[in-house]
Amino acid sequence: MALDGCGLLCKYTLFIFNLIFALVGFVFLGLGLWLRFSNSTRAIFQFETLNSSAFVIAVIVLIITGSVMLIVVVFGDYGACNEKRCALQIFSVLVSILAGAVVVFGVIAYSKKVEIGLRMGEFYSSIYLLYVAHGDPVLAVTLTFIQKLLHCCGATGIPSLDFAKETCPDPDSIWEHIKMDACPGAIIDVFNRNAPLVMGVFVGTGALLLLALICSSTLAKKLKTPSSPQYIILTQTPTSQLEYIPTSTSISYSFPDQEPVVFSPLTVANIPIVMT
Repeated sequence: MALDGCGLLCKYTLFIFNLIFALVGFVFLGLGLWLRFSNSTRAIFQFETLNSSAFVIAVIVLIITGSVMLIVVVFGDYGACNEKRCALQIFSVLVSILAGAVVVFGVIAYSKKVEIGLRMGEFYSSIYLLYVAHGDPVLAVTLTFIQKLLHCCGATGIPSLDFAKETCPDPDSIWEHIKMDACPGAIIDVFNRNAPLVMGVFVGTGALLLLALICSSTLAKKLKTPSSPQYIILTQTPTSQLEYIPTSTSISYSFPDQEPVVFSPLTVANIPIVMT
């Protein structure tokens, strides 16, 4: 059905949101599956003593998060592009659950910032050691992304001597050619010193999910169920008293002592007539 300006705005907003959500979901799922089944990391999951390590937990979280995001995208895109109310309603429920989970995780991350910082530092150290041992290109990309984001260099912080110096970011000053922040310590500092910023990231993500929820709910309301067909009930009269007057553009029926009733071809085609 045709949508008004507000409906179209919500439709295209949902499309853009789902596109971004899909890209992030594919990155999370792809990275998680690679870290789970790569030859350089597969052995970690085969030892029960390591199943509770930060690396294993982080990989499982990546796979689950990516899968859930892609499932949400399927319902969101199908409902928005095909204007299906049922799919939009399911999308709204899933987004509501995600928004609540993001806020809860943000509060937990803020209240346990020290423990989570240590866990994330341990996760980085696991990736670093695996890259140094095997030289996996995906691990190299992961290290490069983390180190550029935090502007740190490997486990030592010495660009010229670090085992993974090729993944370190470019120095911003002369001193940084000699010494930069070590990444495990930088990760812990991020969660300790910038805990409000980390909380803000979670809250901002929850706000984006809330915006998607509002758009999906608005679009679902715009897609109302089509109204039931209308019927015109005519009292049947004897054929001798019913006069048919053909015209080129309409159909006219004349009843005794009444004004002629004229139906256009479009009206007759779309409105069932019940004779009684």
